[in-house]
Amino acid sequence: MDIMQPGLTEGNLLVTFGIVSVLVLISEKYRVLDRLGVYAAAALGLVVGGLGHWTWLVILLGFLGTSHKATKWRFDEKTAKGLSESSDGHRSWGNVVANGGLPGLVAIISWLLGDHENGLWIFAASVAVAASDTFASEIGCLDERVRMITTMKKCEPGLNGGFSPNGQMAAFVGSSIIAVLAFLSDQDVELAILVAVIGWLGCQVDSFLGALLENRGLMTKGTVNAAAITSGIIAMWLYLGSPHL
Repeated sequence: MDIMQPGLTEGNLLVTFGIVSVLVLISEKYRVLDRLGVYAAAALGLVVGGLGHWTWLVILLGFLGTSHKATKWRFDEKTAKGLSESSDGHRSWGNVVANGGLPGLVAIISWLLGDHENGLWIFAASVAVAASDTFASEIGCLDERVRMITTMKKCEPGLNGGFSPNGQMAAFVGSSIIAVLAFLSDQDVELAILVAVIGWLGCQVDSFLGALLENRGLMTKGTVNAAAITSGIIAMWLYLGSPHL
């Protein structure tokens, strides 16, 4: 039984089911997700691991675990300032869909096209954008040195389109974590570096859209997230379609 073969193979499915089972147990014990969030994450995990590969699922879980840590970082202080999305730091099914829906779609398309080699890096780029944005929001919101990305004028922490030095550094750390996990799946240094860069750039796209459209009520937080993740998918897809070393 070869567990390294992608898609609907016995070895891959066995490992995928095992990882998803562990995900459910950990989420229930540590309240990483609410009940519907656990169901959504389990379904997403089966799609990503079963149609992609279990190593893709590891990348997704790396995002889930580290973003939870970022959410819980100085959580009481964020709650007191009204900057936390939940009362105890857990994530809902909406967060799972917003950040994992498009990566899941990448897994489905990769399976349909039978192109898991390129699919891995497009998938990683999409998750890197989500990770970068989450880290920037959760860590950068407590940095008082916030400026609006479109005007460079000082603004309130937590405002859509605001960015700070700590947030920018955190954004790159988030995307780099995903890049390292992708590298462990397929040792390509060039593409791993590109994942980190695309993830960080995707966070900037999120900020621009937040400032220009979300603050005016023309986009929601979910659609901004989806657009930013899509930009990462397109960037990696275009790069892979051109000759590279």
